[in-house]
Amino acid sequence: MAQILDPLPSNESTSILCCYVNATSQMQIARITNIPNWYFERVVFPGQRLVFEALPEAQLEIHTGMMASAIISDTIPCDRLSVVESDPAPVLFVPEPEKIDSKSKKIENSRHKHREFAETLATA
Repeated sequence: MAQILDPLPSNESTSILCCYVNATSQMQIARITNIPNWYFERVVFPGQRLVFEALPEAQLEIHTGMMASAIISDTIPCDRLSVVESDPAPVLFVPEPEKIDSKSKKIENSRHKHREFAETLATA
């Protein structure tokens, strides 16, 4: 899969195909910041599936909320998002619920929706 915008660093030979689904009702920002000499940032709209190439050690950060106050809501290892190109239905990463404070109640709700959406896709 050609990734024309922001290609992987040329000195890296191993890449994996990844899939992330925004199962929330909010826009999200997906970022990878732990790979030197590579910039990856995409807006992921509600219900959108983001398919991208990354290095196995990459960490996908998911930022949720309003643009001026977006907070990091998840960090997902890209090897957990890996799919094989011939797979008819990729297995999606679904984060486990965590203990959260009252300010983060919306994040818990969006994770629940994400999990329900992933279960729907898995049974389809």
